[in-house]
Amino acid sequence: MTARERDQLLRTLKARFEAHPHRHPGVAWTAVEARLESRPEALKSLRAMEATGGEPDVIGRDEATGRLTFCDCSAQSPSGRRSLCYDRAALDSRKEHKPRSSALELAAEIGVAFLTEGEYRDLQRLGEFDTKTSSWVATPAEVRSLGGALFCDRRYGTVFVYHNGAESYYAARGFRGTLVV
Repeated sequence: MTARERDQLLRTLKARFEAHPHRHPGVAWTAVEARLESRPEALKSLRAMEATGGEPDVIGRDEATGRLTFCDCSAQSPSGRRSLCYDRAALDSRKEHKPRSSALELAAEIGVAFLTEGEYRDLQRLGEFDTKTSSWVATPAEVRSLGGALFCDRRYGTVFVYHNGAESYYAARGFRGTLVV
């Protein structure tokens, strides 16, 4: 990443941070910037989150360690991370009409973790997300071993958790990620 790209990313993150103070009460931008300056590898992941439509923002801070949690805060599931089945096994099981990749593989490539169902519900306390889309979430091994995977969305003012075959993919389903810095 060039210095210019880095500066542009930091300006974008700062503007979003300042526009949504309710997501990170008690956290100052100077602390965020200092943390990012000391961990430049995190900027690569944040840039990828931004480039795929995630609109990452700080949603938490560990008081003991100072670690910050960034999460995709785009209103809908990130547009550059849709139409993906759940994981590599699901992708390999498709006989035809395979998507370009799987959500878990793209998450690993970007350097983010999937949200758990609990983290997804926590995110929904900060705003209304996925009112027209849905997002894959981390699926328990016992569900995945039976061929399923979980996804969530928000409809009618309520967060719903559903299941689907892990090999399924839809234009309106993507995934949200978190990055701890």
